[in-house]
Amino acid sequence: MRKPIIAGNWKMNNTPAQAKELLEGLKPLVADNKTTEVVVCVPAILIADVKKLIEGTNIHLGAENMHWEESGAFTGEISPLMLNAYDVEYVIIGHSERRQYFAETDETVNKKVLSALAHGLKPIMCVGETLEEREAGVTDKLVAEQTEKGLAGVKDISNVVIAYEPVWAIGTGKTASAEEANRVCGVIRQTVEKMLGSEAAAAIRIQYGGSMKPANVAELMAQPEIDGGLIGGAALKAADFSALVNNQ
Repeated sequence: MRKPIIAGNWKMNNTPAQAKELLEGLKPLVADNKTTEVVVCVPAILIADVKKLIEGTNIHLGAENMHWEESGAFTGEISPLMLNAYDVEYVIIGHSERRQYFAETDETVNKKVLSALAHGLKPIMCVGETLEEREAGVTDKLVAEQTEKGLAGVKDISNVVIAYEPVWAIGTGKTASAEEANRVCGVIRQTVEKMLGSEAAAAIRIQYGGSMKPANVAELMAQPEIDGGLIGGAALKAADFSALVNNQ
């Protein structure tokens, strides 16, 4: 039985004061939830503050990105060792915004996934198609290729989460139908099965990451291939994010 995982991606939002206000509002709303894994993935500059704010709670700490090298001349980057120093558990890798604005590729995503696993971090690896790719009918092929290339060389998938995020549905208010989101998550699971076998495919958690919100969470989470959500806008409001965690 796969444990659902709802992860908030704060993106480039929240000052330390805003982070404190959000988390102080969120903590009591999710405190009694024993069935869902709750994660907040926060900007690097907030990791130390958030770590203190969620100590002793059921909220897990994640980062939004990392470099694959442990150190070096990579100005502005964050290394896995830096994340280790703050007991960061999860790290988002290959988000569509990183691919679109910062030239990330399937190859760099793979380097980061392998590095994260080597350093005891749990990657949330993102895959998904643009509107043009969907209209061209290449969604399944593209998502399968991104999954294969991103997971190349991974032997143990037990600490990997995959997020299917149709790029055209991120922050737009548009959502793939629950059935279509489920179908594409199934394509991802079939790809994992081809690579690593049926046991790995049955165990891996696959999130939906395209405008999941309180109004559609129940329908999406009822789908057999969807194990949670990677949440953007709704993660910035305690009431909305807790509604997703509590599936209400």
